[in-house]
Parts: sequence; structure tokens; C-alpha cells
Amino acid sequence: MRYSFQAISWLTVLGTLTATADEPPSLKKVEPVLLFTVPEYCEGIVFDHDGNGYISHGKTITQFKISGDHAIWAETGAPNGHKVLADGTHLVCDASQHAILHLSAEGKPMVPLSTECHGKPLRGPNDLTLDTAQAGFYFTDPGGSSLDNPIGTIHYVDKTGKTHLVDQGLAFPNGIALRPDGKTLLVAESQKNRILVYNVKGPGKVSQRKLFARLPAKDANQGQVDNQPDGICLDQAGNLYVAHFGMQQVQVLNSNGQLVGHYQGGNLRTSNVAFGGPRMNQLFVTGSLKTGEGGLFRLGLNVNGLVILPATP
Repeated sequence: MRYSFQAISWLTVLGTLTATADEPPSLKKVEPVLLFTVPEYCEGIVFDHDGNGYISHGKTITQFKISGDHAIWAETGAPNGHKVLADGTHLVCDASQHAILHLSAEGKPMVPLSTECHGKPLRGPNDLTLDTAQAGFYFTDPGGSSLDNPIGTIHYVDKTGKTHLVDQGLAFPNGIALRPDGKTLLVAESQKNRILVYNVKGPGKVSQRKLFARLPAKDANQGQVDNQPDGICLDQAGNLYVAHFGMQQVQVLNSNGQLVGHYQGGNLRTSNVAFGGPRMNQLFVTGSLKTGEGGLFRLGLNVNGLVILPATP
């Protein structure tokens, strides 16, 4: 099914922020600060034009201030990955609705932007990244996939609203990020504990997947319970930040895929990461604590995060 929407206007690119050198961030010890907890594991962190943050947990999306004040913003069923568009509306991956939802600035449901691909319904969209230059977006759909059943897919929704298949046969594709030049797509393949890279040839058209990085394995002696890369984000210098589920860490990879260090993420099951704050130099981390509650942590990195929020019309 096609959807008609004003993609070009709501995906206008914000004045691009670029770094002068591909230098790894300072990896001095930074203590994660807990802002608040929610009853369930949380993920899908994003910030809007006014600096409000959002996290997904259970059937709920909660809006928060960086002070820690928070309140329920919307209920969709099973929200996860989340991005905000130039017109203030929101894109949300929702596994329960098997769709990429489109919500108003107030959190009210609009017509979904993707529910199927080539006649096949989506299984369970997980995360997404905007392709501002081409007025589209990429998303992962790991629904039902595993090492034994690698049916995970990556999709692209173009400016007309049509959904295209980008890649398939993946063992739980998860976090996804497009570099600002639009030429490189990075994807976390959770159950293989690795990051994949694709060269982008055109909107939704990529080269064969390649290995970008293998991540450290869990060490039970350190209390680590799993080793699956989840949400990812970039800083201005091109370094990739990976929420490493079960490791209680955020791994940092440089633009060549080399592991340059890690930060403590606060949560045992770290799930997602995003830069925010007035200067976009603080890293916010979602996941869950050992108790099972979802925790939102802030890391004062003083690293310039990549701004992916499209400019308002």
C-alpha cells in the first residue's frame, strides 16, 4: 500500500554538523547518572526540537526533561525505535501493530507510514534512521528471527511512501544508523554480536553487506549476562556508540570499525543510546537494571553528538 505524505518538507536537513577529524572521544571514567526508572525495560530514545526526550517501555512512550521530570505521552502497544520529523510529528516502530506508526506532535495516531513490503506484512519493526537528503528512512524488522531462523530484514521507505526490501536473512537486525553523507549504512546484528556495514548506491539500494566490527564477548565473572548489540548512534567525528545488551556497557567504535573503548551504561541490559542536552554533548542510555526496572541514564561525555533531527519548515 502507498501513502501520500509531504516527505520532502518534513525531512528538510538541519544545518549539517561535521567534525574536523576522526578522533576517538576521551574515554576517561564517566559515571552514569540515573535520571529515573520506569516499570519495564525501556528503549527507543529520541529528542524533539524543543529538547524533550522520549523513551519506549511496555505499551507506552514516556516524554521527559533532561532534569528527570517525566510523564506518559502516548500508548501504542509495543513501541520501540523512534524519530522526530521536521513538522514535529513522530515515526515509531511498533511490533504489536506490525508497522511504522506516524504520530502527531501530541502523540495522537495518524495513518501508518509502513505496514507491508511487496505485499507481505511487516513482522515486527524495531529501529529506524532518517535519510534526510532523500526524504526517506531505513528500518530494521527482526520479528521472529534468530540464529536458527535468520529471517530478519532491512527496509527503506521512499519519499512516495513505498516500502522496499534492502536486505534479508539476518539474525535479529536491530539498531541502525545512516552516516550524514548518506553513503554508509550501519546495522547491529544482535544475535551474531556484530555490526554490519553497507555502501549505499541510491535510496534504498545498497551493496552486499560487510562486517564492520565484532564486539567483545560477555564475561560472566564481571556479571555480564549477554552480548548483543542493540541501539546505535554517531558523534560528529564519525565514532559509533553501541548499546551492548547484557554487558552493562556502551562500546565505542571509530570510523574504521576499531573498538576504541567503552563506557559504563548504568543498565545491565543496555538497549539504546542518543545524544541530547542543550549542547548535544551528553549521551543518554536506556535499558533495564538488575531488578528488571527500566532505567534512563545520562553520561556527561562532553562529546559532540551528531544532530539527526530535521529542521523545522
